[in-house]
Amino acid sequence: MKGNYRLMPDQNNLEPNPEDLLEPRADKEEQVFDMTLRPKRLSEFVGQKKLRENLDIFLEAAKRRGEPIEHVLLYGPPGLGKTTLAHIIGEEMGVRVRTTSGPALERVGDIASILTNLEKGDVLFIDEIHRLNKVIEEVLYPAMEEFALDIVIGKGPSARTVRLDLPRFTLIGATTRMSLISAPLRDRFGATHHLDFYDPDELTTIIKRSALILGAELPDDAAELIASRSRGTPRIANRLLKRVRDFAEVRTGGRIDAASAEAALNMLEIDRHGLDRTDRLILLTIIQKFGGGPVGVQTIAAATSEEIETIETVHEPFLIQLGFLNRTPRGRVATEHAYRHLNLAVPARQTSLEE
Repeated sequence: MKGNYRLMPDQNNLEPNPEDLLEPRADKEEQVFDMTLRPKRLSEFVGQKKLRENLDIFLEAAKRRGEPIEHVLLYGPPGLGKTTLAHIIGEEMGVRVRTTSGPALERVGDIASILTNLEKGDVLFIDEIHRLNKVIEEVLYPAMEEFALDIVIGKGPSARTVRLDLPRFTLIGATTRMSLISAPLRDRFGATHHLDFYDPDELTTIIKRSALILGAELPDDAAELIASRSRGTPRIANRLLKRVRDFAEVRTGGRIDAASAEAALNMLEIDRHGLDRTDRLILLTIIQKFGGGPVGVQTIAAATSEEIETIETVHEPFLIQLGFLNRTPRGRVATEHAYRHLNLAVPARQTSLEE
């Protein structure tokens, strides 16, 4: 069963090495950057206090029993630490983490190849688990509950099912679209955790830790400025820190202060609330082309040349959180706060809509 290829009993073709189905490595520089800044232990993880407390008890109980932890489902907006937590769980349990994603698993043979190559206690992390093929979901049901894999041999009347035992493993799923996960799959997770946006103080702590790791001197006011424009998201905070560091190396001899950070963020077109060019384009489109709304998300996507899923998962949650956008049964509506932020006059009609 080992080697670069394996012949699956239920089909007459060679299946690829399961390593090919796992998440491809990013280019070396980006990979080193991300892995360096990622906390390795739960004690190093900043924010999500309730989640950390629950997870700490969950992990300690499993270690005392000498068992793998139950399957875990993590959900929330992108960039809040779902992948990081999956790796932390593996590190805390002292086991290997195998990473893949829902779209990468196209056939039953794909998930079968990965499952049969897991070792006892391994963590299988599936990102974007809401995008799993329904057929693959059905294969996961007995794998998650009974640690068994059912394989069909032959076709037609002579077909029969062979059950393969799997080692006890932990499946960690991550999703930004909880509503798209089917109830049978969702119910098979022993623990479900929601990740919230981070407050500015937490982001400041994360940014200062990242700057220390990168060997960059970052004064408190510069860290606070970057945190205030990071949309409550650590991934964005670290990315902005990297861009500010690049700007400082080229323009200010490597010295980072509040002024150079402000200049770098302005060059990136990120305003005082953390809105980027696309956020403002969405708001301006609703206001200038559709009278402030209501307007459907499909129409907004067509008018801005953005994907519907990107608008719904990346931009809308933050705009709604800031109070710049409302979702109504008839469509999206730009609020009075959005008009004022964009220095536009608030029409009387808009005020009446919000009332």
